[in-house]
Amino acid sequence: MTRAGLKQALTATYHDLTQHHVFQMAAALSYYLVLAVFPGMIFLSSVMSLIPLPDLFGRVLGTMSLLLPPDTMRVVQSVLLDVLATNRKAWLSFGMLGVIWVASAAFDALIEALDIAYDVNDDRPFWKNRLRAIILGIITATLVSTALAVMIVGPRFGAWLAARMYLSSAFVLLWPVIHWSIAILFTLIAVELVYFLGPNVKQRFDATLPGAIFSVTCWLVLSYALGFYFRHLANLSRTYGTLAGFIAFMTWFYWNSFALLLGAEVNAELAKESRKGQLLEKNQPFGGDDLRHAA
Repeated sequence: MTRAGLKQALTATYHDLTQHHVFQMAAALSYYLVLAVFPGMIFLSSVMSLIPLPDLFGRVLGTMSLLLPPDTMRVVQSVLLDVLATNRKAWLSFGMLGVIWVASAAFDALIEALDIAYDVNDDRPFWKNRLRAIILGIITATLVSTALAVMIVGPRFGAWLAARMYLSSAFVLLWPVIHWSIAILFTLIAVELVYFLGPNVKQRFDATLPGAIFSVTCWLVLSYALGFYFRHLANLSRTYGTLAGFIAFMTWFYWNSFALLLGAEVNAELAKESRKGQLLEKNQPFGGDDLRHAA
C-alpha cells in the first residue's frame, strides 16, 4: 500500500469514529463484557481449584493486578471472594451454561460492531452468529488464559526449563523478555481471530495483524495510563463513594473496548484501500460490498 493510501485509510478511520458511533458501541460492548467477565472468572477459579498447584487462581489475580487499576482489582477480588464462598462445584455444573450464554452475548455484540466497522450487512442467521460467538468466546478465553499462564510461571520457570533442556545461561537471562513476548503473541493471535472470524467479510488472516497490533498496544498503554491516573490523579471515592471501584472497572473496560473497535476500524479502512487499489488496476469501480470479496 502506498503512503497516500495509508494516509487515506487513517483519515477515514478518524471520520468513522463518529459515523459508526464507535464511542457508543464501546460503551455497549463494555456492558456486555462486564456481565461476562465475572461468571467467566468464577468458572475459571472452579476449574483451577482442581489443579494440584498451590494458590493458582491467586497467582492469576496477581498477574491481572499488573494490568488493571488498583480500584478495579479491589472490585474483582471483592466480588469473587463473595461468590466463591458458595460451593465451587456447583459452578462447574450449572454455572457453565450461564457462562457460555452470557459470554456469547458479549461476542455477539462484538460481531455486530465489527460488521458496522466493515460497512457490511450481516445476513447470517441468528443461530449461526450465536454459534460463531460461542466459538470465538472459547478460543479467545483459551488463548488469553494461556497468555496469563505464561506470565504466571515467572522467571524461575526459565531456570527450571533451561536445566531440563540443557539450555545456556543466556536463555535464563532472556526468559523475562521471552515469556512476556509469548504472552503478548497469544493475545495478538486472540485479537486477530476476533477480527478474522467476527465480521461478515472474506479476508486473509494476516490482513488483520495491523489492527491487532494497534489494539493490543492501546490496551497496554491505556491500562498503564489509567492505573497511573487512578493512583495519583483521580479521587473517585470523593465523587462516587463505594461505587468508585466499579466506576474504575467500567472505565477500564470502556477504553479497552474502544481500542478493540478502533483496531477493527483500522483494518476495515486498510482493506478498503487495498481493494480499491486492486480494482483500479483492473479499471473497475469500487463498492461497499466489495469487502466481502477482499482477498
